[in-house]
Amino acid sequence: MATEKLSPVAGATLGQLAAEGAPATGTAPVGIPGRERADRIRRALAYTVMFGVAVLFAIPFLWSVSTSLRPTAETVSGFSLLPHTWTTIGYHDMLHKYDFARFTLNSAVIAGAVTLSNVFLASLGGYAFARLRFPGREVLFMLVLGTLMIPDQLRLVPVYQMLVNILPGYLHTDLINQKGVILIQLVSATSLFLMRQYFLTIPRDLEEAAKLDGAGYFKTYRRVMLPLAGPALAAVAILMFQGTWNQLFWPAVLLQDRSEYTIPIALTFFQQTFQTQWPPLMAASVLAIVPILLLFVLFQRYFVAGVASAGVKG
Repeated sequence: MATEKLSPVAGATLGQLAAEGAPATGTAPVGIPGRERADRIRRALAYTVMFGVAVLFAIPFLWSVSTSLRPTAETVSGFSLLPHTWTTIGYHDMLHKYDFARFTLNSAVIAGAVTLSNVFLASLGGYAFARLRFPGREVLFMLVLGTLMIPDQLRLVPVYQMLVNILPGYLHTDLINQKGVILIQLVSATSLFLMRQYFLTIPRDLEEAAKLDGAGYFKTYRRVMLPLAGPALAAVAILMFQGTWNQLFWPAVLLQDRSEYTIPIALTFFQQTFQTQWPPLMAASVLAIVPILLLFVLFQRYFVAGVASAGVKG
């Protein structure tokens, strides 16, 4: 093959590029210094703003921790982020004087039971709504979503009447206690919606392969779909545990025995007629925040992935 002859102008141009250290391929140098500098400035500004917002949101929590570690007299002397006198008397009173360990156990039992039931029932119902074909499926799913528009306060009277007058005749037990709080929250429409949307993103080829192997609907759900739904399950678990752990309405209505109170109800014990016990109150608040914080830190990656995937319809 004959070689192409370069014109004097083109040869001079390639020679200049080679002399300047640029590759002799006829392409422009990679990287624009002005644009890289602007990107670094924008990134620095973005991180500065995000750090400022994070500090702004962290100040109330840090103030709660600081107040829990100072004596009562110092809590009314003015605002200071760090205590002048460090003491753990607030935690001691919270655990021993107010028996807060019992209330924490009650919250853990109720939140754990509600979380497990939602993870199982919502995943099972979400799989049925996403993959099974049956008459009235879309109408039934719209009715389930419609319950999200009804607040708990409007459902108070019928739910209470059902627990008192209807269900005990079949279950032979009184449900105005922790069992009643768990029963009315066995599965939520939010959990069902998240699981259904996530199952829609899973390719149907996996189900077809399971059918070829002779797997039925429940075996396909248990052996194929459920292991792939880890992010959605983590999102449902975090949302339900946090919501039940912090819930006040139904426990305040149904829990009539002091020994069954949960943390949100027990927090009112520190507020008296003429005085508020700020160190024990803040110590109890910190204790209430720690489990949720640890749960979110451990499952943050799965939580974000589950919520993001649940918003995409397959």
